[in-house]
Amino acid sequence: MIIRAGYSISFACTAFTPLLLLLHIRPERVGDLATPDTLNVSPYLPVHTFYDRFNNFCTRLLLPPGRTNLSADFTIYDSGIEDQLPIGLRQHPVEDLSDDVLTYLLGSRYCDTQRLMTVAWDLFGYLEPGWPRLEAILNFTHERIQFGYGFARNDRTAFEAYEERVGVCRDFAHLAITLCRCMNIPARYCTGYLGDIGVPLDPNPMDFSAWFEVYLEGRWHTVDARHNRPRIGRILMARGMDATDAAISTAFGFAQLVEFQVTTEEVGDQRPLQSAVNAVSTA
Repeated sequence: MIIRAGYSISFACTAFTPLLLLLHIRPERVGDLATPDTLNVSPYLPVHTFYDRFNNFCTRLLLPPGRTNLSADFTIYDSGIEDQLPIGLRQHPVEDLSDDVLTYLLGSRYCDTQRLMTVAWDLFGYLEPGWPRLEAILNFTHERIQFGYGFARNDRTAFEAYEERVGVCRDFAHLAITLCRCMNIPARYCTGYLGDIGVPLDPNPMDFSAWFEVYLEGRWHTVDARHNRPRIGRILMARGMDATDAAISTAFGFAQLVEFQVTTEEVGDQRPLQSAVNAVSTA
């Protein structure tokens, strides 16, 4: 299938304000682009791009006083295949994990493992390691937290989500990731596009989405505690330990968000004969 995706985001500043963006798709998906994933900045500003330690494609720019609009509108080919859950797969003993995977067992800013360790082992310690524990964590998190955009709070940790029992998609991801790490299942945070493809239309405005990946039997697998069912058409933008590493925007100063629109929709069912672009770009 072909998916149209993009955004229009505007900030208003009273002084020059540095901004870090993770708005491009991940390098792994660049080859699927049918039209360019171009960051448009209005009024024009010079930008600097780089890849961070998680291989996310990052953009730096200096916002001037006044309003600045950031936008993109691209199409991308997607297989149309649902997420493949790691049913029946085993988890690795910690001593067998590679150094780079071991990192994803550690606590992080929003994934406060030390505060949930006893809770996790009391809830899931009796279950067989691997998929049985992961499935129980997904079900528990999905039922524990009530979703609502009005519950959004950008400083809520996994433990606070567990206690408050409300949140948005990032809170589902943080809680499930933390419980997985407590149970020695490597887990990493993901953010990107997820449209209402193959599911009933959500009446709420489109937004970016958060989910996570777990490492079982030698590879990473996509899972989603908020929806708790396989979905179609995920377009990955960034990965990291938690939302700190995969924030869509980070302002180093005051930048008021005055517009935020996201588009993700299916527009075709065939792959173009030749991709129009195989790289992200800025303009």
